[in-house]
Amino acid sequence: MVCARCIRSVERLLEEAGLRTKKVRLGEAILEIAPNPTQLTILRHSLELEGFELLDDRNSQLIAQVKGLIVNEIHHKASKKPESVNFSDFLARETGHEYSQLSKLFSSVEGLTIEKYIIAQKIERVKELLMYDELSLGEIAFSTGYSSTHHLSNQFRQVTGFSPTQFKAERRRHERKTLDKV
Repeated sequence: MVCARCIRSVERLLEEAGLRTKKVRLGEAILEIAPNPTQLTILRHSLELEGFELLDDRNSQLIAQVKGLIVNEIHHKASKKPESVNFSDFLARETGHEYSQLSKLFSSVEGLTIEKYIIAQKIERVKELLMYDELSLGEIAFSTGYSSTHHLSNQFRQVTGFSPTQFKAERRRHERKTLDKV
């Protein structure tokens, strides 16, 4: 789950499966009681129809947690990560796992590094801000955690093949990815 709309969808699907929740947040649903096999089957099927996946093993849950923390920080400005703390330390602290363990697991399952995932999310955020056309490139660089507009521009070009200025000038021709596709 990568947005508030996703959370509402999952809450609805859980309710339809007859499951009462204590809390639903990005990447996690805490139930009042464990589902029976029939409820679990119904829920799994309903989630798949909506484009979600039931993550009921520890590794999948950990990867979902890592993704949720990254998406929250980059797209939703959760502000749980102080600017002075790098993502590796933040993820290790929040998950309770060594970063090296997280990194190996993430890479083996997702096929890309956590760093590449963070960069992809940041570039999607930059695209969004460029589309709004409300901030200067310097302001966008600052708000997305880049040390300079030069660093942002170089990384943007590496990922998209365009400079931010080219992207902005031709933004109608470029489509952004949904967060779950990044």
